[in-house]
Amino acid sequence: MAMRETWIADWNPDDEKFWQAKGKFVARRNLIWSIVAEHIGFSVWLIWSIVATKLPQAGFHYTTAQLFQLVALPGLVGALMRFPYTFAVTTFGGRNWTVFSATVLFIPTIALAYFVNHSQTPFWLMLAASATAGLGGGNFASSMANISFFYPDRMKGWALGLNAAGGNIGVSGVQLLTPILLGVGLVNLYRLTPDRGGVYLANAGLMWLLPLAIAVAGAFLFMNNLGSARSTFKDQLAIVGRKHTWVMSYIYIGTFGSFIGYSAAFPLLIKTLFPAVTVGIAFLGPLVGSLCRPLGGLLADKIGGAIVTFWNFIAMGAATVAVMYFVQVRDFPDFLAMFLVLFVTTGIGNGSTYRMIPSIFREEKMRAVKGLGEAERTLAMKAAGVESAAALGFIGAVGACGGYLIPRGFGASIAASGGPHRALAVFLAFYVTCIALTWWFYLRKSFFARSGVHLAKARV
Repeated sequence: MAMRETWIADWNPDDEKFWQAKGKFVARRNLIWSIVAEHIGFSVWLIWSIVATKLPQAGFHYTTAQLFQLVALPGLVGALMRFPYTFAVTTFGGRNWTVFSATVLFIPTIALAYFVNHSQTPFWLMLAASATAGLGGGNFASSMANISFFYPDRMKGWALGLNAAGGNIGVSGVQLLTPILLGVGLVNLYRLTPDRGGVYLANAGLMWLLPLAIAVAGAFLFMNNLGSARSTFKDQLAIVGRKHTWVMSYIYIGTFGSFIGYSAAFPLLIKTLFPAVTVGIAFLGPLVGSLCRPLGGLLADKIGGAIVTFWNFIAMGAATVAVMYFVQVRDFPDFLAMFLVLFVTTGIGNGSTYRMIPSIFREEKMRAVKGLGEAERTLAMKAAGVESAAALGFIGAVGACGGYLIPRGFGASIAASGGPHRALAVFLAFYVTCIALTWWFYLRKSFFARSGVHLAKARV
């Protein structure tokens, strides 16, 4: 199993001897480069969350509603791209697809660098340029599906949490670094004239060209494809008919959808509600959310994903109410504090809900072969791995719709009433339904008894 071996035919991470001798080293290497590529993917995906706040200063005469559309559209495109990306790993191989998915990110970065230097760019064309950033959102689905194959079941929560957190923190990185580099002309290929506000917007795209080249090279040289992870599109498509695929997709909109949606909208929301505050502080939200994601996965490994998710949604609801209050009284420090609490809950919820998915599909498959022989159990475990990997990507795709719905919701609410209260009230009502669904499907004792699936014991 050499480092440069492209395809690995035999992979059995649940075999402790195999894992200790070879598996964990290969898995760790693939996880590292997966995180690098996914991190940049998230950064590119959320570039416009900062760029949109600077366009008026650079001479672009767009309305507030149009600026929110520029922020929201990459979220929608990213969500849609996650569907084909989900099935790509088992068709083309995890390494191969990581190389491809990182390479195509040169399109949105170069497009941004060009169009932001032409203040006469019509809104529809700028909207098209922002849409290409959605390519960065697709990476998450393929990355998570790929890493789920590398780790044993007992470690999936932690591994998936790390992989996701490494990507999620790219949101914080782009929101921290971009405002700084927008004021630096030394590395700019397209110098802006003084009447453009002294903002070097092209840097927002150009700053990622070198990191992208490193990610592509690293994935090409050091990642692997797993032969055991290959499966037909038909086998994976079976998840569409699974009830739990749709239940968990809905719940994941509440956790990851909230994270990516709030991350995208936060800088522009601050600029709109508190004009005197610098948007550079917005990076704190996705930062704390990203750092808390592995914690959610770890807690789910220890005490159960459903329990963590249930109480986390209650905390999300409480934080949302607090944000609504402090917006009303225009108290920025407390608004920021409560929004950071809200980001923390999105991170914990991301980790706990994603940990539930492999457990649910494993338990469903094992229940179907209960009382049968070892051969049937082995086949069931392999099928569960394939389906859970596909489900991770599919559910991630549906959940990512929040990246579009939340910014659009804020934009519509502000346009209609001058504030975000209507949007926040809708989000709060949605969290209440997520609480009910989590309890109904994964915490009720009567559900355990009727289904025969010992979800509590399995730490779903």
